[in-house]
Amino acid sequence: MNSSERLKGIDVFVAVAAAGSFAAAADRLNLTASAVGKSIARLENRLNTRLFERTTRKLQLTDAGAAFHRVCLRVLEDIESAERVLASDTSEPSGRLRVDVPATFGRRQVMPLLMAFAADHPAVQLHISFTDRFVDVVDDGIDVAVRIGGGDIWPANLGHRFLGKERLIFCASPAHVTRKGVPATLQDLSLHDAITYGRADGAVSPWLICAGAGPAERRAVDSRIVVGDGEAQLDAVLGGLGIAQMATWLAGDALRAGQLVPILPQHDLEGLPLHVVWPRSKQLLAKVDRLLSHLAEHLRI
Repeated sequence: MNSSERLKGIDVFVAVAAAGSFAAAADRLNLTASAVGKSIARLENRLNTRLFERTTRKLQLTDAGAAFHRVCLRVLEDIESAERVLASDTSEPSGRLRVDVPATFGRRQVMPLLMAFAADHPAVQLHISFTDRFVDVVDDGIDVAVRIGGGDIWPANLGHRFLGKERLIFCASPAHVTRKGVPATLQDLSLHDAITYGRADGAVSPWLICAGAGPAERRAVDSRIVVGDGEAQLDAVLGGLGIAQMATWLAGDALRAGQLVPILPQHDLEGLPLHVVWPRSKQLLAKVDRLLSHLAEHLRI
């Protein structure tokens, strides 16, 4: 069976599910109720499963029908998106564009780029969410997402572009090192208060330590302060309360301003990768394609 034959009856099936009866769906589709009923019967026969429970008073989806209905809605949405791509003037992006970014990195690094994009494309309506939790890009209707972490393997329905890896450094305020001294070795870090990142569930991020030529090791830290927000962690370090291991995209401005000093720079190392990801079904939309190009050109970590 070819793909075009597989699409037969889907529009009728979705219309019946929405209308709740063959007769009401027939009115919407300008067909007879008999033609609608036969179309559903052929679809059920082809799928070898019952899609509707029929009684004298109502028509409702079976469990299998409900699952099939969810898939059909996504298929029809993808077809509509493809038709919009072909019908639209791609010289100027327009319409609603949903973007999801990590909380701290999004505010500090991505938001200025999104504001510049919005200024250049006034017909685009940006809807920006900030979250560090897992978001299902396809199911949640996200058009473009920026991700720190996630590895190199992505689902087949997502496009992705690698934009680099963050750089991790140890740092402290000048006041802290004046008071406590500068650690000369990794072992000396245990003599200083540690400021680490932690989640609401109690999990605390370990430090990554590269003591030799081998790969970095994850080491648990006896923290004095655990903070669940990157900018708040930076504030604690700026306040002279201890040493932290942070990404240069977060600590870089303070380092350049002399508000922080690097600790054990010979033990700087790579951290998590940065990717921009998007549903493959939307990558031909002008607004998505233009934003992807904008982020790929300007977003670095």
